[in-house]
Amino acid sequence: MDRFGDLDVFAHVVTAKSMSAAGRELKLSPAVISKRIRRLEERLGVRLLQRTTRQLSLTEAGQGFYERVVSILASIEDAEAWVASGSGQARGTLRVSAPTSFGRLHIAPHLKPFLDANPMVTVDLILTDAFVDIIGEGFDLAVRIADLQDSSLVAKRLAPNHRVLCATPSYVAERGLPGSVEELAQHTLIAHNADQWRLDGPSGPVNVAVTGPLRTNSSEVVREALLGGVGIALRSTWDVGPELKSGQLVHVLPDYSGGKRVAVYAVYPSRRHMEQKVRVFVDYLAELYGATPYWDAGLDL
Repeated sequence: MDRFGDLDVFAHVVTAKSMSAAGRELKLSPAVISKRIRRLEERLGVRLLQRTTRQLSLTEAGQGFYERVVSILASIEDAEAWVASGSGQARGTLRVSAPTSFGRLHIAPHLKPFLDANPMVTVDLILTDAFVDIIGEGFDLAVRIADLQDSSLVAKRLAPNHRVLCATPSYVAERGLPGSVEELAQHTLIAHNADQWRLDGPSGPVNVAVTGPLRTNSSEVVREALLGGVGIALRSTWDVGPELKSGQLVHVLPDYSGGKRVAVYAVYPSRRHMEQKVRVFVDYLAELYGATPYWDAGLDL
């Protein structure tokens, strides 16, 4: 019985969301595809797919099985690529998701050395501020800036993420500096996908309600509004480090910062079945950023 073939058929059906579409990709008839899926379910003794006349969806068991099947198939592909190349050299298309601003500033400028060192790898870099479904959308890994301490995802910490309150000198000249965290309520705060900021201060964590004339889902809009003197924003040093160093921005309430559990992570489906192309890219970013990333050099944090 072709067990691995059945796994491949199942993975294609889930990705294509259609037995007929999977059949076209594999050059098999829908009847054969259906028979292979049914055989797989009978062998496992569990239903993997919910079928209707209009769509297919994974059962709870099917979702967990699919996540493991993807890792198994990726490992087989990696093993074949290793043998074909005669070494463990990374190869293939590496599909990466990253936050828009971070990817533009701290991934794209550093791709050339990585690509030069790994000539058999092609990088497909997708920039979005949304948290993508890594497995469902076919990504090899995602760079995320988040608190993943309690996450079930497989993740490697790439760098700390220091977030500071800041404003332009023109805003400070017009409105003054807040003398305490409570005085932030008297200032214009720029909201980015949140109704409140969770700050760490001398007495522990504190929540600050974020109210003001501007609310946006775009980190780049927040940055431009901040530099335009609209108000005070909570920004990562990887985003505003140069402006803080040059004096274009002023550090506000330096005893307070964004929650320290937030960091820059590489997130991927499986540590056990990690492809070489993923491994070398994650290691490259980890070495590039490090415990004290280059964007924090010269800042008083």
